[in-house]
Amino acid sequence: METLFRKHQMFISQVKMDIIREIINDINWERQLVAIKGSRGVGKTTLMRQYIRKTYGTTAGKALYCVVDSMYFTTHTLLELAERFALMGGEHLFLDEVHKYPKWSIEIKEIIDLYPQLRITFTGSSLIQILNADADLSRRVLSYTMEGLSFREFLHFYKGIQLPKYSLEEILGNADNICAEVNAKCRPVKMFEEYLRVGYYPFYDGVETEYYSRIENVANFIIDQEITTFCGVDPAFTRKLKAMLLFLADNLPYEVNISKLASYLEINKNTVVNYLNAMQRAELLHLVYSDNKSVTKMQKPDKIFIHNTNMLYALSSRLVTGTIRECFVVNQLSVNHTVEYSKDEGDFRIDGKVILEVGGSKKSFDQIADIPDSYILADDMEYPVGKKLPLWIVGMNY
Repeated sequence: METLFRKHQMFISQVKMDIIREIINDINWERQLVAIKGSRGVGKTTLMRQYIRKTYGTTAGKALYCVVDSMYFTTHTLLELAERFALMGGEHLFLDEVHKYPKWSIEIKEIIDLYPQLRITFTGSSLIQILNADADLSRRVLSYTMEGLSFREFLHFYKGIQLPKYSLEEILGNADNICAEVNAKCRPVKMFEEYLRVGYYPFYDGVETEYYSRIENVANFIIDQEITTFCGVDPAFTRKLKAMLLFLADNLPYEVNISKLASYLEINKNTVVNYLNAMQRAELLHLVYSDNKSVTKMQKPDKIFIHNTNMLYALSSRLVTGTIRECFVVNQLSVNHTVEYSKDEGDFRIDGKVILEVGGSKKSFDQIADIPDSYILADDMEYPVGKKLPLWIVGMNY
């Protein structure tokens, strides 16, 4: 236990407090059981450590932070830890990467039953199934999903520029004022180009090659470790998954031909669909359907996108401007909205009603001229022109 206290102090004292993501204020840390899920690399660990330092200081006592895959847990259980911590007067246990501990849900359920005064906050992979875990925690846990940086958060995180977030309704109805506010503080077009390349993950240190290498490492870890653990994929087939990811990165936005993809990978079509669904859950891909309400388990998507533009830059050997634009829109709006592929009207249908056409600054309204609630999102624009809005403005959505 003393070892854990020493490590707690080391981890918490080293965390930087200069920029703290706003989700820290959205989380109800006082609940008995809180889960923070998200893809590897989006900043879950940093956020948890920042909250501990801000609330409890750096010394372990009322709070204790533990990395669950540490050597300590090869000879001790979570239940033993919780018992000793509660007896010492501990109040809040923070468990990082809980998905790496076998039968984590069973022990956590027993802990909260035995020690109702003890609060537990844990982080886990985006793939962990809290609702379908060995012990049903669905009625007890308050779950949050942490995303990578939006364009708005990038401006704060990397440029020190603070701006409010706007709902999609505000963005579409008040674009002139929003653009004026942003342009008063920065030149958004130039910074947006940077964001598309290096702004999604909060670990860019100024060297693009190293940044992209880290993104590749994130993708490899997710495929090698997390998808095989949580999605029932045989480790022998991870090379197929990586081949699929690279194929899609070079052929996006992919008009889906499952037979062609199955032939390329030398696997059957059902396996291809299973792999695609697993990679969406792992936040490596976005699968876009023409009608989300009627999607069945084995239905092929209408379009496939790499999860975010930074990952696309890291993985693709032939980048296409149109692909980057659409990837950005799907990534940013999928956080708070339903994004569907619009086959005949524009490019995307948002929440079943708003039509978005994505293109360059010279994009015309020909395709959506007579469609109500339709807009163009165009790059290389600082201000809107009627219903043609700057592409970057949807990055103010969260």
